[in-house]
Amino acid sequence: MSSNVSIIILSWNSGRHLPICLSALSNQSFKDFNVVLVDNNSTDNSVDGLKDDWVDFSFVVKKLDANLGFAVANNIGAQLAGGKWIVLLNADAYPEPDWLERLIKAAEENPEYNFFSSRQIQYNAPHLLDGAGDEYHVSGLAWRRFYNHVENAYGLEQTEVFGACAAAAMYRREDFLKVGGFDEDYFSYFEDVDLSFRLRLAGGRCLYVPDAVVHHVGSASTGKLSDFVVYYGHRNLVWAFIKDMPGSLFWFYLPLHLAMNLFFLVSFIFKGKGRAIFKAKMDAMRGIPSVIKKRKDVQKLRKVSIKEINRFMSKGLLEPYWASRQRHREGR
Repeated sequence: MSSNVSIIILSWNSGRHLPICLSALSNQSFKDFNVVLVDNNSTDNSVDGLKDDWVDFSFVVKKLDANLGFAVANNIGAQLAGGKWIVLLNADAYPEPDWLERLIKAAEENPEYNFFSSRQIQYNAPHLLDGAGDEYHVSGLAWRRFYNHVENAYGLEQTEVFGACAAAAMYRREDFLKVGGFDEDYFSYFEDVDLSFRLRLAGGRCLYVPDAVVHHVGSASTGKLSDFVVYYGHRNLVWAFIKDMPGSLFWFYLPLHLAMNLFFLVSFIFKGKGRAIFKAKMDAMRGIPSVIKKRKDVQKLRKVSIKEINRFMSKGLLEPYWASRQRHREGR
């Protein structure tokens, strides 16, 4: 592939969303890109004939024989991609015409950053933000910054953030591959937070670009609080904390991490998700020996001080509570 920019789209039964997403890409003001579509064994025939329908850009379709999950499929896409930048875009995220141009411009003007987060607006509630970069809390929780806040008042300034939501993010391909891409044991959920943490440990920095806008449907294939989301999200956040939290910060924040896990064990029982949360935590513990082995490799890549890592994490004891409250508000 000759382009310096490859857009990787992961598809799984995305027949309702792919035509809208690809139409938005065909209208991009920045044209020098190619598309790598990785299909996770869809059963709705949504990717059949796509290369013939969309001739405005170079197109590669990779069909997988099984649903291998978000992490594996995007890693396959990154290997198929070429050039300097890989851009991840969910099939249900519809970019505005200057989205890619704005990301590339931000990268050119800010060479000290190697990954970039888009401004996400809720497709079904366009007066609300879907995210403005990712925040990581010292307890091990993470959330999309300014989620469910009114879009005309929040997330308006370009700023450094902890990490990028992979629904619409750009990474320097060399650095993405150097840290190992997504952890394929995660399958889905929290893999982008884990990737952001590893990139930061290796000296990377993430810039939130407010004028690079996508409209995101969100939870299009898994549901907002399904057993799937509870299980993978709460299993994987344990692994990310153990693997990524560096040095003395691990021991300092471990009591808070344990307390947070206990809190969610209890709270999800009352929400009817007891089976999913117990399985998540049990499987997280079973995976700890493997995660500790990975931790050694991850921490070897660390180039920045512990102080620098700590600086970009959220620390307020009640911050996760307020973020959760906002997440469940109607946002009117």
